[in-house]
This record gives sequence, structure tokens and C-alpha cells, in this order.
Amino acid sequence: MDRFQYRDGALWCEDVSAAELAGQFGTPLYVYSQYTLVDHFERLRAAFGELDPLICYSIKSCQNVHICRVLREHGSGFDVVSGGELYRALQAGADPKKIVFAGVGKAEPEIREAFDAGVGLFNIESESELAQLIDLAAERGLVVDAALRVNPDVDPHTHTYTTTGKKETKFGVDLERAAAVFERYGHADSVRLRGLHMHIGSPVYDTRAYVASLERALGLVERLRAGGFVLDTLDIGGGYGANYRGDESPGPIDYAGVIVPLLRGRGLRVILEPGRFIAANAGIILTRVLHIKESGDKRFVIVDASMNELIRPALYGAYHFIWPVQAGELVPATRGPDQPFEGLRRCDVVGPVCESGDFLAHDRALPVVQRGDVLAVFTAGAYAMTMASQYNSRPRAAEVLVDGGMARLIRRRETYEDLVAAEHLEGSR
Repeated sequence: MDRFQYRDGALWCEDVSAAELAGQFGTPLYVYSQYTLVDHFERLRAAFGELDPLICYSIKSCQNVHICRVLREHGSGFDVVSGGELYRALQAGADPKKIVFAGVGKAEPEIREAFDAGVGLFNIESESELAQLIDLAAERGLVVDAALRVNPDVDPHTHTYTTTGKKETKFGVDLERAAAVFERYGHADSVRLRGLHMHIGSPVYDTRAYVASLERALGLVERLRAGGFVLDTLDIGGGYGANYRGDESPGPIDYAGVIVPLLRGRGLRVILEPGRFIAANAGIILTRVLHIKESGDKRFVIVDASMNELIRPALYGAYHFIWPVQAGELVPATRGPDQPFEGLRRCDVVGPVCESGDFLAHDRALPVVQRGDVLAVFTAGAYAMTMASQYNSRPRAAEVLVDGGMARLIRRRETYEDLVAAEHLEGSR
């Protein structure tokens, strides 16, 4: 699953001690395992190898340019949803032809930036956007490639905030409208509408949701081809799960086992957009205990990480396993909430932000900890730093990438000056 493992009661990231990382770089601290990032990418590529897909890592899951560069070096393309993410991909040395530009609200300057970069594919989310793309490309004398995002109206049984393939979402167009969009815009000179795109949500643990979605999308492909349209690309998105508790997620072979047979021999260039599967288990957050507080029947472990560093528990009610980096005899067998040890104390793990919603765990059974102890928050490689904020004027944490026995800083800790740097304007007081 990853390279965060306990040895003689102490947590290690690959061949570097987590306690030493906390001491050297401070807390809160994001720590990533390069081996895990690459291993997950390669496992996905091998599982889908028969289709020879273009794998476009979803930058929104974990956006550090050094991590993007590692994946680019192993052949990854990139899925971007903003001009800023496009900039990051280019800074990582991405081949522009291996970049797909998605996003429901592309602004005109961002589209022009994508033209300048020469991105390989625009994933179109609406008729309005397609009309705009046609006009802007014509103005520049360009011919660009595009795929229409369709909603297969399949419930992936994930959180409502990350369900994106139902008919009522803001993303894409209904299957019923898609044929009409091709009829109206599919013969434009400046935009080759050559494929379909779909992404039903994340994380998706039920592989049957992909089967239902693909069957509907492939039916549309055949109808459009019969109508004279040339469709040679199918971007099937991502959404592949990660293991937050243990082994609850299907593996790449499980996803590929139901997807590959449906796409075999279809004459389609297949694009995948994984993010969480690659990054989630490749990262942890190290956080130091500031205080222990008893209030009535409640016990609070107050730490220096917060909703600023990991908003998923507050936003989604998400579960993340938390355990001391110095576990002694209490080495967890799984990452589930129920651990087979005596003497654990039930507590809320909370941060210093002035919000009642600032918590990392509720009613969690943990070993007895004290001020100064360091805890690890697991499966924090995806949608953690990338969603971090400076709320309460708290500088964002540092990021460290571990490769074997080497640890290198890939993003320095912000300073108070960083908090106000953009507010220092000429002539301001």
C-alpha cells in the first residue's frame, strides 16, 4: 500500500525516521514517499497496459511541482483544471501534447494560455464553452482537439460533494443532449470534436459503476460514429480509490479487469486521469501535540495541524488514521479505528483554528499521549496540501519528499511575511 511502516515501534518513511523528519523540518509537516508515488503509477500503467493508455496525473490531488516532475519522468501526462495547474505542469517539464485541460469554468485568458502552450486536448463541459472555444481558436487561426464531457447518470456511491457523473451535477452535459451538441458543433473548422470524456466521482470503490458508465458512453460513441462523426478518443477520468482504513479499495487490476474488456478493440485512444490512487497513500502529515484537555466527559488532544492542513474531515467527514510515530509496543496492525490494545483513551484530535469544525478525528481511541509527542496522520497525500489555507493567518506547512534514505525539502514553510507579501502595494500605507 505504501512505504510508511513501523520498525521496532517507530514510524519510518522509506528509510528515514518520521521522528527525525519532524525534528529537522518542524511540524506540521507533509511527508511524501517517492517510491509509493512511482509504484502506484507503474501498477496502474501495468494493469491497463493492453490499452496503452495515456495516463494523465490529476494535479488537483497533489500539486507540488517536484512531485509532478517525478511522475513526468516516469511517463505521466497531466490533467489540469486551471491556468495555474497548467503552469505547474509546464514547470514540471510536461509534454504539452500529454496535457488535457478540463474544468467547468475555463476563463478566456486560461484558454489562450492553453493555446500558447499547445495542450493536447480540451475537455469541454458545456455548449457555451464549446462555442467560446470555437470562436477563440478561429481568431487565432488554430485547429484544436476537444472531447465532450458527458454525464452517464450513474451513482458512484461516494460523497455527494465528489459525485460528478449524475445528471444534476454542474459538470458536463447529459447523454441525451450530447448528440445534439455534436450535430450543432461537431463540424467546426477550428475545433475537432473527436472524443468523449467522463468522470463519475471520487473515490469510487464499486467497479460496477465504471461498467455502467462505460456501457452508456460506448453506446453513444457507436451512435455518433453511425452518424458520420469521427470519434477516436475516450477519456474515462479517474476516481480510483485509496486505502484509508486498510484494504477497502479495489486495486488497479480490479478496476482494469472490468474496464479493459469493454474497451478492447474499440479503436479508441484511452485516457486515464488518476490522482487520489497515486498520491493519497504516498503522503502523511506529522503533527505535534500542543496540549491535552479534559472537558466534562470529553478528552481533547490539541495538535499543531488543523483544518488548514487537512480539511477533509471537516468538509467531508472523512476518516484518516492517526497514531503516534513512537508507538512502542502498540504498533497498529491495520489503519482502522479499532485497535486491539488495552489502555487506549477515546479523544477528539483537534487543531488550533478558531472553528468548532477544526478537527482531524472525533471519538478516536488512541494511546495515551503527552505534550511534545508527534502523531502521524495517514493517507494525506491527496487533497491535503492542495486544499490548504492560511485561515487565522497561519502560514502553510512545509513539504518533504523522501527517496530511500534521502529527504529533501520541496516546499519551504511559509513565514509571516509570506502572509502579507501580496498586500505590499506601491503607495500603500
